[in-house]
Amino acid sequence: MPHPAPRERVVETHDPAATRDLAARLARAARPGDLLCLVGDLGAGKTQFAKGFAAGLGVDGVVSSPTFVLMAEYAGRIPMFHLDLYRLADAADALAGGLLDERQLEGVVLVEWAERLGDALPAGRLDVRIDGTGDEDRTITLRAGSDAYTRYLAAAA
Repeated sequence: MPHPAPRERVVETHDPAATRDLAARLARAARPGDLLCLVGDLGAGKTQFAKGFAAGLGVDGVVSSPTFVLMAEYAGRIPMFHLDLYRLADAADALAGGLLDERQLEGVVLVEWAERLGDALPAGRLDVRIDGTGDEDRTITLRAGSDAYTRYLAAAA
């Protein structure tokens, strides 16, 4: 009887460059319609992760946290939609504001502060939990919400 694919992998990174490198490796596994949910304290490295993921998709230009515009779109191998929900109270604000739409099925969506979407998050997603702040090492837990996302765990190796 075959064993089910593992649904979680934990990776340690020791500096922002290593966090970006991990994310760039994961981006190679990205497919249109994917959703990555970034969770961690302020200063944990969610934006560093997004920068690395964008680089792995071949995005040219500066990637920064879209805190004040809520969503930024980048052209790469596939489009990347980068959302930052830091300023939103809950999912109702995001959904009412039209942040999530059908265009995003053509690319990959990275959501910083994704926990603010709560029950509105689909099961099919990759959760990226980043623990640590400041000069501390980061513990990054990758959790595949469905078998379709286990390819990201393999890409992290």
